[in-house]
Amino acid sequence: MAAHLAQIRTWNPHCNALVAQLPEEQCLALADAADTRVAGAKALGPLHGLPWAFKDLEPASGFPWTRGSTIFRQDVPSFDSVLVERLKKAGVLAIGKTNTPEFGMGSHTYNRVYGTTFNPYDRHRSAGGSSGGAAAAVTTGMLPGADGSDLGGSLRNPASFNNIVGLRPSVGLVPIAPSPLPLFGFAVKGPMARDVRDLAYLLAAMAGADPRDPSCYPSDPQIFAGNLERKWQATRLAWCPDLGGLPLDPQVRAVLQRQRQAFVDLGCIVEEAVPDLSGADEVFLTLRAYRSWILLGPLLAQHRDALKPEALREIEDGARVSAAQLARAQLRHGQILEAMRIFQQTYPYLVCAVSQLPPFDAALPWPASVDGAAMEHYVAWMKSCYWITTTQCPAISVPAGFTPAGLPVGLQIVGPYRDDFPLLQLAAAYEEASGFGRQRPAL
Repeated sequence: MAAHLAQIRTWNPHCNALVAQLPEEQCLALADAADTRVAGAKALGPLHGLPWAFKDLEPASGFPWTRGSTIFRQDVPSFDSVLVERLKKAGVLAIGKTNTPEFGMGSHTYNRVYGTTFNPYDRHRSAGGSSGGAAAAVTTGMLPGADGSDLGGSLRNPASFNNIVGLRPSVGLVPIAPSPLPLFGFAVKGPMARDVRDLAYLLAAMAGADPRDPSCYPSDPQIFAGNLERKWQATRLAWCPDLGGLPLDPQVRAVLQRQRQAFVDLGCIVEEAVPDLSGADEVFLTLRAYRSWILLGPLLAQHRDALKPEALREIEDGARVSAAQLARAQLRHGQILEAMRIFQQTYPYLVCAVSQLPPFDAALPWPASVDGAAMEHYVAWMKSCYWITTTQCPAISVPAGFTPAGLPVGLQIVGPYRDDFPLLQLAAAYEEASGFGRQRPAL
């Protein structure tokens, strides 16, 4: 605890990643109590004694639950989400929350409650989001690991921006509850860590079905705490950095291209191939806007002025979604899932960009262009993430190198449907071969 508090004192004034932190003496008292439990305990949780800060989208009893919104600045819940409950049972010591954008909307962490989270590798740039506070805290050693959530890239993009590892698990592996839309099918929760082995160990504590989430499927969480070693000879891998033509910053493209040989050296058969994701934009944006209208629409009557412009637009877009549009999006989603299933019979794994550009100026609400192409809305620069979301496959961001200016770039490995463990094994093999994840930021 003392070691992590020292990192917090050093880094948090520059990054603004941790929020609602307990006083240091209270944190140390938690550690003393954890030491006492070690002496007499027959069994301890796998994360016993680790300092932890929950993402501010998670309700955690006794801590503010602002969701990055001034509307809920004073909200302090008396209950825990299932994820928080599991992490506490595993032994973490809760010392605060991690910063997030307003309602987790967008992949740039800023809000009117706590301000902006800055990238530790360049403290004028974005740390990504919506798990931006978590990612910045992990890469600087303020936290040993973190929880996050991912709808359109919120675990993967901040991992890429901060040179750490972030996993979007299969839908239904980590329970989401409480949730007013438990069968929505895009939202997941999962871990972030400095390396794949830490991430897998955290996933073992998070995963497993819970009756409060009907989307969960039976699984054995302890498999993730097992050996990640595996041979990759003759494994077929699709190489498609821009997913068939998305705008991609030349610096990102150059970093990724240099990593192709690493997979060849592992024994993989690497071929250029692209899954059919046509219609992914319509599917994701329609269903996401409809979800935003259902969840946040009631706030418009009394709190319109408290919402950022991007949130207002998305909620109002959702209010205009017709039954025909909703049906068309759902039908096309089924076609994407089937096309991906067939594609993965030939190519079980796919490698593409996480983020279409390096960390951008934190003063911007979102990037207006990528490689000269105008972005039509505030998440358009994240298509390389949210198109993958529509496949419902597990996907991981792993450090892949740095731009000439020293900004981190991650690569995204997409694995077979509901087959997260082999994906972690491939990510661990690549991580060991590349070594970029061992580089940490410096003040």
